[in-house]
Amino acid sequence: MSSLQEETPPRRMKRHWKIAVLANIKDDSHPKPEGVPPDAFADFDHIETIDSLRAALETDGHTTAFIQADRDLPYALRDEKPDICFNIAEGLGGDAREAQVPALLEMLGIPYTGSRVLTNGISLDKTLTKRIWRDRRLPVAPFQEFNVGDEPLRPELNFPLFVKPAREGTGMGVDMNAIVNNEKELRERTQYIINAYQQPALVETFLPGREFTIGILGRSDSKLYSRHPEWYEKDGFHRFPVLELDTSRSASPWVYTNEAKSKEVGADGVPGFFCPAEVEPELEKKLKYLALRAHQLLNTLDVSRTDIRLDEEGAPRLIEINTLPGLTPNYSDLCLQAAAEGIRYEDLVLEILYLGASRWGMLEPREYAPDSQKKK
Repeated sequence: MSSLQEETPPRRMKRHWKIAVLANIKDDSHPKPEGVPPDAFADFDHIETIDSLRAALETDGHTTAFIQADRDLPYALRDEKPDICFNIAEGLGGDAREAQVPALLEMLGIPYTGSRVLTNGISLDKTLTKRIWRDRRLPVAPFQEFNVGDEPLRPELNFPLFVKPAREGTGMGVDMNAIVNNEKELRERTQYIINAYQQPALVETFLPGREFTIGILGRSDSKLYSRHPEWYEKDGFHRFPVLELDTSRSASPWVYTNEAKSKEVGADGVPGFFCPAEVEPELEKKLKYLALRAHQLLNTLDVSRTDIRLDEEGAPRLIEINTLPGLTPNYSDLCLQAAAEGIRYEDLVLEILYLGASRWGMLEPREYAPDSQKKK
């Protein structure tokens, strides 16, 4: 079947772009500064990921440069003068660190990919995110934030409980001691998190069921700017296949630790990754619905990945959302989900680029024919 939609793809206002890939890079050759937790900078990227991103972007004729998202970033942007930035930067610490680079780019008027300032600031704050979801009637486990460590435990929270930093990602602060079974363990763990990470501890009911993650791509007008409009449903969103993490085979059963996340897929002690997950159609539908609603309620743009776990009764509960999902080929969850349905890494990366660019007027929309006017 052909249509005007397929015959007239989006047109770039400028044929080729200079793209700056912005990221924070792990440097294992340098010791960590004193006073930081052992997994500090765990969510920074390896240079190999940057190389893969640049290669993917250059397949469509663009030129790229990598800029480290450090304190020299404003000056590097001034020197490079990119047309658009492909942003995967995690920030350099403090509240809402993932919002630092988007805020700078907004101030400088430089186009960039992915979610904007407020969404990236909120999504890293797990407690605030859960409050928003809960207030809009999305299912989350009972939770409480501890700021000093001796707050009375709310009556709806029953042991075992799960304790982690309230404003970190990539499993930071998560190990086998994250599960606490009594008051003494709770107080010890919350104090450790508060002191080590210099932020509140999030305490929530431990969820013993299966764990899933679901990627979302697009927005309401995706088909007007996408090179692959067939990926998207009528609402403009693409739901990636459900990926299941089987933590029962992990070196840390039922806990997806930062140590496990840092290992190669298939290595000893790493959880099993199954995509598409073997789930009942009704559960699959519910998981994808919850991931999309979680994405929409935070005003997330273009791409995200949401983690969901089943409670003791088998009901799904939202854990957290990643508005800057990892993009390491053959490793990051979103890339595994894309590969499971035959989407090439290069096409995934370019899709995120063009969705972002379209928001900044860098693409003209394709000519769109209503269904009634499509050619047969």
